[in-house]
Amino acid sequence: MKTVKKKKVFIASIEDASILSKFTTLYILMSLLPLSVLYYLYTLKRDLGAVNLSEKELSFTIMFVAAGCLIGYWSMRRVLKSLIDLTVANRKALQDVLSPEKIDELSQNENEIAVLASSFKVITESLEENVRNLALAKKTLQSIMKKVGEGISSMQNIDRFLELILETASEALHGKSAVLLLYHEETNNLSIKAVYGLDYTYSDDDRIKLDKGTKLDSVIFSKKSLVLPKRNIQFVSPQKHSQLFQAPLVAAPLVVQDVLRGVMVINGKGHEGKMARDDIGLLMNIASQMAVAIENSILSEDMESTYFETISALALAVDAKDSYSRGHLDRVAEYCVRMGIKLGLEESDIKILRDSARLHDLGKIGIPDEVLNKKGPLNTQEWAMMKKHPEIGESIVKPIRSLRPLCDLIRHHHEKLDGTGYPDRLKGDEISPLVRILTIADIYDALTTDRPYRNSFTKDRACKELRDMDNSIDQDIVEVFIETLES
Repeated sequence: MKTVKKKKVFIASIEDASILSKFTTLYILMSLLPLSVLYYLYTLKRDLGAVNLSEKELSFTIMFVAAGCLIGYWSMRRVLKSLIDLTVANRKALQDVLSPEKIDELSQNENEIAVLASSFKVITESLEENVRNLALAKKTLQSIMKKVGEGISSMQNIDRFLELILETASEALHGKSAVLLLYHEETNNLSIKAVYGLDYTYSDDDRIKLDKGTKLDSVIFSKKSLVLPKRNIQFVSPQKHSQLFQAPLVAAPLVVQDVLRGVMVINGKGHEGKMARDDIGLLMNIASQMAVAIENSILSEDMESTYFETISALALAVDAKDSYSRGHLDRVAEYCVRMGIKLGLEESDIKILRDSARLHDLGKIGIPDEVLNKKGPLNTQEWAMMKKHPEIGESIVKPIRSLRPLCDLIRHHHEKLDGTGYPDRLKGDEISPLVRILTIADIYDALTTDRPYRNSFTKDRACKELRDMDNSIDQDIVEVFIETLES
């Protein structure tokens, strides 16, 4: 039993040995056969003085040598066949990971050893390229995450985020530039939403007409991606917009629920100008998600616009209830816009001022009419109720994300620099510049409007009253406001 086990272990050790060890063992065994025959002939010559072999002995000797040669040939062929099988298996495995060009290059070598050596060389090169690609992918991913973080932290609306997606997609696909276009079905044209990698100035009114026969027209109406490898193509007209599109390029439609929202174009594809199938699939996925983002943004803007218009109408209704202050909201909004322009504020800040002025007294909807329209001074309880209207107004607009920049102005338009205002008794720098502007416009209009308990002030007297409030309101802004009244 132990002998059988030792035999199996010996055979297994031979099978597991290297090709060089097998070759050496077989060479020694094959060499022993002819050496044994020669040694036998030598002993005959030495002992008998001559080599005398019978016909039977000669036949046996020849058969012994022939059998040894056949065994050696079979054994060597078996070793070499394992090497050839390894080469064939290696080539089949490489077909799944190498390009056809690399496979053809390997097939040109008929020598199995050369093929095997070339295979290992190609594998090494592929591994090195994969390592480089992984390093590049890691670097790209880090860059993408950094940009996404910056975009989220600084994004005021979807525009900045769409620009970020366009830039990231272009860099990920090794494009030289990119363009995002929005489709307007009612006019059958495209507007330029974002441009990356090109020095191109555009405006909201800059539209691209869809001409029949152009490739861009076919992308719009087929709602399918398009890859253009050639440079001499007619993609878009007129010539004014041709610089936005540089072949080789790929154009992906932005489609959501079978509704076309626009087109994303990646220009000047790198890496020999080829766009792999995986690249196109990735771009289509990005375009699909971008279309969803645009669709959601449109729906959100429509809802918020409707809400703003609704509460604006509500504020005007509250304003109309008081015959003495009717038109107050529109006048304050006009004063704020004029001051904003005079102070050189950005358009976004002027818009915040205008919208806040239209809504700053919205909270009075929560104040009883007998308090709002009381003829005469308010008592302590009534005055406490009146002081609640800034907080009520803020609570109405706060749930809407796009209206949150108005909350500070609506809540604090009755605050004073000396801390005597309400509802939070802010002081000095705690009151923002926009709030200071709205406060001055609100006070001036109140002074120049008839009230149940007094007549309106003249313009000069109202300006004097503003200047006398040197501890309560910003006098620099007061002077700017008076200048706007005189211009």
